[in-house]
Amino acid sequence: MPRFVILEHDHPRLHWDLLLEDGAHLRGWRLAEPPRTGGTIAAEAMPDHRLFYLDYEGTVSGERGEVRRWDAGEYTLHPSGESGLCLHLEGRRFRGQATLQQQHRREWLAVFAASTNA
Repeated sequence: MPRFVILEHDHPRLHWDLLLEDGAHLRGWRLAEPPRTGGTIAAEAMPDHRLFYLDYEGTVSGERGEVRRWDAGEYTLHPSGESGLCLHLEGRRFRGQATLQQQHRREWLAVFAASTNA
């Protein structure tokens, strides 16, 4: 199964990077707040990242702050509409569904729902 990581990142302002393993790179979204059950979280699509970040914590090059692992694990991608993704995350901290819905270009909305059988 492919892996994911959520990194707490303090640059340029505090946010959380949701990174999904997708072949030779990581697809990424910048979340305005940490994942939580219920509610909608503003997200912004980011350029692809290197797989290196699946296991990295520390200083980011180019004076781009620090990252700390908030959660990590494996995910399953489920069929969804043309402008969205539906995932099942099996992390150490969060287990459940995550839906990412594209609104406009790089603007997305993220919704997290914890598993009921945890």
